[in-house]
Amino acid sequence: MNSTLTPPKPSSRNRKLLHALEQNWQAEMLGYHTYRTLAEHEIDPVRQQMLQHLSQAEAHHASLWAGRIAELGGPTPVYTGKPTGEAESPQFRVGGYDLALRRMEIEESRDIAKYGAQIRELNDEPSAAILKQVIEDEKEHYRELSSLIRERFPHRRAGGEKTDPKVLLQELQARRSEGRTRAGGWIGDAIYGVNDGLGAIFGIVSGVSGATLGNSKFVLLAGIAGMVASSLSMGSGAYLASKSEREIYEAEIARERQAIELNGAEAQELLALYYQVKGLPEADAHQVVEHIAKQPDQFLRALSAEELHSTEEALSNPWTSALTGSWSTALGAFIPIIPFFFLSGYPAVIWAATISLLAHFAVGAAKSLITVRSWWSSGLEMTIVGALEGIVTYVIGIGIGHLTS
Repeated sequence: MNSTLTPPKPSSRNRKLLHALEQNWQAEMLGYHTYRTLAEHEIDPVRQQMLQHLSQAEAHHASLWAGRIAELGGPTPVYTGKPTGEAESPQFRVGGYDLALRRMEIEESRDIAKYGAQIRELNDEPSAAILKQVIEDEKEHYRELSSLIRERFPHRRAGGEKTDPKVLLQELQARRSEGRTRAGGWIGDAIYGVNDGLGAIFGIVSGVSGATLGNSKFVLLAGIAGMVASSLSMGSGAYLASKSEREIYEAEIARERQAIELNGAEAQELLALYYQVKGLPEADAHQVVEHIAKQPDQFLRALSAEELHSTEEALSNPWTSALTGSWSTALGAFIPIIPFFFLSGYPAVIWAATISLLAHFAVGAAKSLITVRSWWSSGLEMTIVGALEGIVTYVIGIGIGHLTS
C-alpha cells in the first residue's frame, strides 16, 4: 500500500480564484519592469525618482499576490513578460516618452476598474483586503502619472511654511519676459502623409470616375497630376514647418543664453524653482542647479528644456521631414489610381474603392502605434471617413457629368 498522500486538487472555485490572482501578479510584474526601464532611461532626477517609486510599488503589489497564491496552495507564479516590460514595445517606442506615460496612466485606470470588479466577483475576503489596498495605491499612481504627463508636480514642503515656488516661478518668469517677444507655439511634426495623399486622391478619383463613368484616361490624368501636386505640397510644407520650428528654437536658445550672461544668479534661481515645483526639496534643488551650472552648456540645455519644453534632439531635420512627407504622400496618393492602369469603367471604380478603403483601414490601424486607441477602432474610423468622402465626391462627379454632357 502506498503511504504517499497526493495533495488534493483545488476546487473549481479555487482554480478560478488562483487564475485571477496569477493574472494580477503578472500585470503587477509587467508594470514593475516597465516603470523600472522607463526610470533607467530618464535623465531628469525628479521624474526618475517618481518612476522608481512606481516600480517599487508594483513589485510590492506582486509580492502581495504571490503571498495570497501561496496561502491558497497555488504554484509559485513565473513572470512571462519581457525584462523591459512594455517600455520597448512598438507602441511605446514609436509614440515616445510622453505617450508611454499616457498609456501607463490609462493602464492604471483600467487596473482600478478591474480590481474593483474583482472585489465583487472573487468573493474571497483575504483577497478583497489586498484588492482594497492595491486600489488605493493605484489611485495614487494615477495621480502621480498625471502630474508627470501634465507638468503638475506636487510641491513637497520640508519644515515650516514658505513661499510657494509656483508663485515665485510665475513672478520670475514675468520679470524675465518683460520687453521681449515670445515665440509662437510649436508646430507639430506628426504629419500623416499617407493619409493625406490617400484621402485627397481617393476623392479626386471618385469624383472624376463619377463624371466620366470610370474613363481610365481621365482618371489617370487627374490622379497622377493630383499625386504630384499633393506630394510636392506636402514635402515643401513639411520642410518649411520643420525649418521654422528649428529657427524658433534657436532664437529662444539665443535669448536664454543672453539672459544667463546678463544675470546668472537669477537663471540659477529660476531652474531651482522649476525643480522645486516638480517636488525636489529646496536644498536639493539648489544643490543640483549649482552642480549643473558648473558646465555652462549643460546649464543652458537644462534651463531651456524646462522653459521651452523641448530639446534640440527633439527637433525634426527639415530635409528628412520634406522627403518623408513627400514620399509618404505620393505612396498614399498612388493607391487609388492603381486599378485604372489595368481596368476601366465600373470594374476599375469598384477595385479602386476596395483597395482605397482597405488602405484607409491599414493607415488608421497604423496610427494606433502613436495613439492610445485600439487598432481596430482607429482603422474603422478611417475607413468610414474614407467611404463617406468617396461617396460624396462620386455623387458630385455624377452631377457634374450630367451638367456637362
